[in-house]
Amino acid sequence: MTANISDVEASALAAVDEAEIGRTLLNLLAVPSVTGSDAESDLQHRLARHLERLDLDVDLWAMDLAALRADPGFPGGEAPRTEAWGLVGGTRPGTDGPSLILQGHVDVVPPGDPARWAGDPFRPRLDGDVVHARGACDMKAGVVAILAALAAIRAAGVRLHGRVAAHFVVSEEDGGLGAFGTLARGHRGDACIIAEPTGGTLMIANAGALTFRIEVPGKATHGSTRYAGVSAIDAYLPIHQALARLEARRNTGAGPMWDEYPVPYPLSVGTVRAGDWASSVPDLLVAEGRLGVRLGEDPEEARADLAACVAEACAADPWLRDHPATVTWPGGQFASGRLAAGHPLAALVGGAHADVTGEPRPPERGAPYGSDLRLYAGAGIPTLQYGPGDVRLAHGPREQVRLSEVVTVTRALVLATLRTAGTR
Repeated sequence: MTANISDVEASALAAVDEAEIGRTLLNLLAVPSVTGSDAESDLQHRLARHLERLDLDVDLWAMDLAALRADPGFPGGEAPRTEAWGLVGGTRPGTDGPSLILQGHVDVVPPGDPARWAGDPFRPRLDGDVVHARGACDMKAGVVAILAALAAIRAAGVRLHGRVAAHFVVSEEDGGLGAFGTLARGHRGDACIIAEPTGGTLMIANAGALTFRIEVPGKATHGSTRYAGVSAIDAYLPIHQALARLEARRNTGAGPMWDEYPVPYPLSVGTVRAGDWASSVPDLLVAEGRLGVRLGEDPEEARADLAACVAEACAADPWLRDHPATVTWPGGQFASGRLAAGHPLAALVGGAHADVTGEPRPPERGAPYGSDLRLYAGAGIPTLQYGPGDVRLAHGPREQVRLSEVVTVTRALVLATLRTAGTR
């Protein structure tokens, strides 16, 4: 730590309970809170009780899914769900100080093939300083860092001029319903830190991502007379090649914020389904994927770009010219978002990290994936991402996080909170 830390800040940092951070993380990881599952709702109720024990004002509510889905700004969704719970826990308002939001999502993606894991993905495994489990870095470690920072401030008896609130949200992985509903309920602040895994950097911008579906028609016939039909698989191939060219074109001149990424705005086909019988020529292929949205680009322009690409590929193909593929946009729809250039939040969080580590301020960069950042930024709340873990390990069977990194982020969040809200 550096000499920039005040006595009040030092007392709050001394109250950070490292052992409790480990215990809480292991407990949260044991809850299989896959997006849209009952366990996702269960975890929100568990976290509500945790916030109540911190003597915070807690708002736990069942979201009106029908109303949110009917809203023109609804961010989309992919996982089926029958309910969604919002959760906000905040300190009681101070005098005239600013308010800070510490935000984290509680949902995780499915674990995939269990054979790829070294053990049960929802039975967290501690190996020295490293915790292995689904959701370890994306992003229950960040949720725990938020809880631990709030607990340390309370344990130290620090009184704030302003207010700090934890926003714990569902459905981040498939669109951002939880954040959308939380903002719609009126929970706002003067600044927001999202504790997504950033690997010691500050993420001040996010690209967007739009889920697309391409349906390619064919002409069915018996496999023994395939020449009498048209395979939808064969018909899709020129479209797939055109999508690769589109990706290359959309990634030219991305800018210095994205220099470290080989492909800042990926276009990826994630699923391809065709046919229903091995000895039949398939008459339909459905390809689904995600289209990266460039920083500052209107999502409608991105959709039009892909639709035009598919239309051009169809126009150049003898079969597709008369039987064109169709493009629709189901699932998550992430716009891009960013912290305004030069906004003091980046310097504040970067300085907090430097003061607790004794290292230089972390670099600022953009992220090639969509997140809740764009929803908070779109609501006029200056927002960045700073949290424990390496996003390259998220969504995979090697997902892990270092407890020491969770502790470091917790300490930085303590300082960022005190320096934003002010102390009395």
